[in-house]
Formats: sequence, C-alpha cells, structure tokens
Amino acid sequence: MTTCVFIQIRCKPGTTYKVAEEIALREIHSELHSTSGNYDLLMKLYIPPQEDVGKYINDHLLDIPDIERSLTTITFKAF
Repeated sequence: MTTCVFIQIRCKPGTTYKVAEEIALREIHSELHSTSGNYDLLMKLYIPPQEDVGKYINDHLLDIPDIERSLTTITFKAF
C-alpha cells in the first residue's frame, strides 16, 4: 500500500518557481500548490510500497538545490 504524505517546502528567496518547475519535471507529486505563510509550496506525494519514506523524500526531492527547509506530514487514514 502506498503512503500519502504532505510536504511543505521553503525555498531560498526568489526561487519558488524554479523549485516548482524542477519538482514538476521529476513527476513525483500528486499535487503541488503555492502557499502563504512560513512555507512556499505544499506538495502531496504518494510513497511507493516498500519504500522508506525518509529515504524516498531525500533521494527524490530534497536534492533540489534551492530547497531551504521542508516539513513532512505522514497520513494514516483517509475518511
């Protein structure tokens, strides 16, 4: 079963569109939104079965150079 996670992403100033474009090119997200507040982007991502959540996020997302910080929320059950 896949694991659904939401990842808030803070980008270096002036790089949000560049980061969003790089994420889109990788085709790993289900949804990607720009947001207000402490983070610039909100991403919905399904982690493939048998993958370690942290390693998957590190290997497929957090190597984008202009990502400054992220906050991951793991979901447990959909209602």
